[in-house]
Amino acid sequence: MNNIPVVILCGGMGMRLKEETEFRPKPMVEIGHNPILWHIMTSYANHGFQRFILCLGFRGDVIRDYFVNYHLRTCDAEVSLGEKPEVKLLSRHAVEQWRVTLAETGPKTQTGGRVKRIEKYIDTEDFMLTYGDAVSDVDIADLYRFHRAHGSVATVTGVRPPSRFGELETDGSRVVTFAEKPVGGGLINGGYFVLNRRVFDYLSPEVDCVLERDPLENLAREGNLHVRSHDGFWQCMDTLRDVMYLRGLVESGETPWLTRSVAQCV
Repeated sequence: MNNIPVVILCGGMGMRLKEETEFRPKPMVEIGHNPILWHIMTSYANHGFQRFILCLGFRGDVIRDYFVNYHLRTCDAEVSLGEKPEVKLLSRHAVEQWRVTLAETGPKTQTGGRVKRIEKYIDTEDFMLTYGDAVSDVDIADLYRFHRAHGSVATVTGVRPPSRFGELETDGSRVVTFAEKPVGGGLINGGYFVLNRRVFDYLSPEVDCVLERDPLENLAREGNLHVRSHDGFWQCMDTLRDVMYLRGLVESGETPWLTRSVAQCV
């Protein structure tokens, strides 16, 4: 599975989290010693997904700098000064098998437009997609097998957290309607999508193309959107209270979205 790309939406401004996002994009807000983006990518890598495409937007330079200088940030290094300057890495980080594409998708582009703009980097039949501000213990490999089994265009992970996001009305594993801002109860859009390349036919590169509106609503009406219900851990980082909650989990050693060996290094 390490060739299947994981697309992560990293371009939003995080307006409801201004305390943390005034000078950096939301995915770079630190949870423990690492940004939440690192936590998300590590959780995918734990399931064998090593290839990532990051949709950059607001303060994308911060994310670029983080990955370009990743080894210098995470490894012991020896710096030789003088006539022949040299930087030598003395140790290597376990996640260096990651392949990361840093794709500029515009500072104000909506989610659907961002995904459409990275179409040229998708060279597989299916790809993964998630948001850059939520962590979960979803069995991602199982989610992918589920998607392949039903054969439709899109699979979304449905969760039941206390807050309210896009709600899914389902008939078995098939999504009947997709409502982004519902009033009633039920499963909500938890991200962790698996998408077939056919999804690009529903998207536009325009700035105002919102994935969670016409594209997913149309897929639901056509019977081409399925849901995989997840009753385990899922937590978004939408407010300062969410940030403090996730930081508290890391400080107490409770990181259900990471394997035990990785969690010890957080």
